[in-house]
Amino acid sequence: MMPQDIRTSPVCNLAVGEEIRGKWSHYRYRIRRRLGYGATGAVYLADSDHGVVALKIGHDQMSITSEVNVLKRFSKVQGKVLGPSLIDVDDWLTRNGTYPFYVMEYLKGETLFDFMKTRSPEWAGILLVQLLTDLHTLHQAGWAFGDLKPDNLLVTGPPFRIRWIDVGGTTIMDRSIKEYTEFYDRGYWGKGTRKAEPSYDLFSAGMVMVNLAYPSRFTKASDPDKQMQAKIAGSPMLKPYASILEKAWNGKYRNAEEMRNELVLLLNAKEKGKTPLKKSRTAIQKPATRQAQKKKQSSFLTETLLVFTFVFIVYLFYMLGQTM
Repeated sequence: MMPQDIRTSPVCNLAVGEEIRGKWSHYRYRIRRRLGYGATGAVYLADSDHGVVALKIGHDQMSITSEVNVLKRFSKVQGKVLGPSLIDVDDWLTRNGTYPFYVMEYLKGETLFDFMKTRSPEWAGILLVQLLTDLHTLHQAGWAFGDLKPDNLLVTGPPFRIRWIDVGGTTIMDRSIKEYTEFYDRGYWGKGTRKAEPSYDLFSAGMVMVNLAYPSRFTKASDPDKQMQAKIAGSPMLKPYASILEKAWNGKYRNAEEMRNELVLLLNAKEKGKTPLKKSRTAIQKPATRQAQKKKQSSFLTETLLVFTFVFIVYLFYMLGQTM
């Protein structure tokens, strides 16, 4: 959850064109616009000597340092880049105080909602597979994402790839989740504790998919279980994934890899379900095509043989004439 006065905080209201200068490195960053904000601060799009970057600034030095450490760890997790690359860490000295900030790679892409507007519903499952793959890597490194929601995700590409853009809620396993958003939080729905563990993130991952089907979201009813079953059954996008979403909802998965593997099997089965029609059409078209090709090849060989035979006979008669 975020403090009630976060929107009025100075770090959340930097003006367009305002310049931030690092106290230690003296690098300058000129604000373009705010990209978002959370409990630990706000993220801005900014111009710099490094090009266009994303700059996160906050009040609390410990929170910012913790996020910086997470980004550093992400760059070393099994050689795989999970979050944006870290560029700079510094403090901004103002008349009203000193504010810590860090600068990271700006990932250019589309929000999940914008991406899905022009794509088929199957893409929701494909993106969830990618998300679960990265979550498993993160969990193996001893961290939970925590505040997993569409606002903290972006689709880059092509090739299209889901990426994380804010790691403010990332928490060491077995500790209390430090930042969350109610709709994606199992504690809000009465489905478990706010302990950092794989099942917490998997619940949130399922709710991200639910949110894609219901962009305006919805509040908790008196019977959340029946409510969620009805929401899944009532959505053409979600209905094919009902068994997986319900297991994530009820905390039945041991890890992200298990959920991912079930999802991959389901997607493959859906794809195979389309294959017979494609095969039947191919079966009608391809043999005819092959027969036509064989006839062409046979005709060409026959004609070629006849030509060579004719030329050989002519040549033979010519040679006989020369010897007589």
